[in-house]
This record gives sequence, C-alpha cells and structure tokens, in this order.
Amino acid sequence: MSLRSVCVFCGASTGTSPAYRAAAEALGQAIARRGLTLVYGGGAVGLMGIVADAALAAGGEVVGIIPERLKSAEIGHPNLSRLEVVDGMHARKARMAELSDAFIALPGGLGTLEELFEVWTWGQLGYHGKPLGLLDVNGFYDKLTGFLDHMVNEGFVREQHRTLLQKNTSPDALLDALEHWKPLVPPKWADQQPA
Repeated sequence: MSLRSVCVFCGASTGTSPAYRAAAEALGQAIARRGLTLVYGGGAVGLMGIVADAALAAGGEVVGIIPERLKSAEIGHPNLSRLEVVDGMHARKARMAELSDAFIALPGGLGTLEELFEVWTWGQLGYHGKPLGLLDVNGFYDKLTGFLDHMVNEGFVREQHRTLLQKNTSPDALLDALEHWKPLVPPKWADQQPA
C-alpha cells in the first residue's frame, strides 16, 4: 500500500510527561520527511498543535478538520495548509477518514480513543481497508492493548481484527509497518450465515 496521507488522533492537551510532546514532534517531522500529508483535528492546542507545528516546520502539508462548535475551544490552527470547518463530530471523523490512507493514535483522552475505535470498527466491518497504529509513548497504551488481548481471549474480538491495530514506540517504525500493511480478511459478518 502506498501512503499519501496519515490521520493522527491525539489530545487537545499535552499530558503530564514531556515525552508526549517529544513524540508528537517526532511523528509530525517523520510524516513530513516522507512527503506525506498530515490530516488531523485542526486544533492549535495540546498534542494536536504540536504534531501540526512539527510537520509544518519540516515543510509538510497539514490539513485540519474542525467542527464549528470546537473551533474556538480547540483554537482552530491559523497556519495550516488547509483548515476545513465542518458541522459536527460525525462530519469531522468522516472527512478525516476520507482524506487519509492510514491512522495513528498518539496519547490522548476520550476523544482520541473514540476516534480510534470508530475507525477501527469501520475497518473490522469492511468499510475501509486502511491500516491503524498506536504510537506508544512510555507504555501509555500497554494497559489498553492488554485489555484488547483479553477481549480476544474471551471471544469478543477475533484475532484477525485485533491484528488490524499495530503498536510501536518509534514513529518511523510505525509508519514503515503501516506502509507495508496488507488488508487481511473479509468484513466481520461475511462468513456468518443467518440461523
């Protein structure tokens, strides 16, 4: 798969560790260095602003998608290649997915997880065949991935769908993995017959 654009989900805050800021900067730089377009939530604050600023400073193209209602709260970034203002969160996520060839989640809060899980569910159901990854910083996602493995063991998530989500601590290694990812399976319900 040839990537042209990567959507990054991340927090509107910076978190408590300087490592989160450093990871956001490194990811933005890596995306720009590869000539990829960064697609993200359009804010100028928190890790959102940091990843965008890093990509812009490295000469990259950055497209932000922000709902009108959050434009002032998340402070719509004024210096992007393009900032699209949409009607709401559903339109934001749909537009980010439409513009992106892959998805990466940096550390973040509820919004980050919600965006990640929705796009992952879309992949599981066959609405897209795009790779997903977690940029794990200081073990931020270790407990989450442990719980996801528990869901597989308990029969609520298939192993083939669990492997749709990759994890790495290095932006470049994660981007490499996403670049070489191949869609694996038909949609979740394709092999089930009605009773």
